[in-house]
Amino acid sequence: MMGHTLKFDCNGVDWNEAAEVFVRAPLGMRIPGRLKKAFEASHTVCFAYHGETLIGLGRAISDGVYQAAIYDLCILPEYQGQGLGNGMMKAILDKLDVEHVILYSVPGKEAFYEKLGFSRMLTAMSCHRDPSKLIAGGYIES
Repeated sequence: MMGHTLKFDCNGVDWNEAAEVFVRAPLGMRIPGRLKKAFEASHTVCFAYHGETLIGLGRAISDGVYQAAIYDLCILPEYQGQGLGNGMMKAILDKLDVEHVILYSVPGKEAFYEKLGFSRMLTAMSCHRDPSKLIAGGYIES
């Protein structure tokens, strides 16, 4: 993570820039105001900067005791493969003092999380307002 700094609060985040990281990653469109609301409501947040430039972000929700879920680990493509994702995940996990942590993985990226100690779940279920995009993206079965 040479030359990168991690920040663990939402102060000073440019939410338009954060939304652009999602587009370029590519993890889809995010509305800056809603993205801000989601991160501010999260238990743990992590922002990666190269100088003054936001290059990655991630967050976790948690009850602080038993369960946590990591969402939105997102890094600009030109910074992927340099250990930044590993560093961010380890930093987030260090701040989650809970028994169980779950996450969604982009299809095809499961091996990245397995290297960090995550296992595939056999009984996870989900419910969505509009499952069609998730089915098309390979996240859930029809």
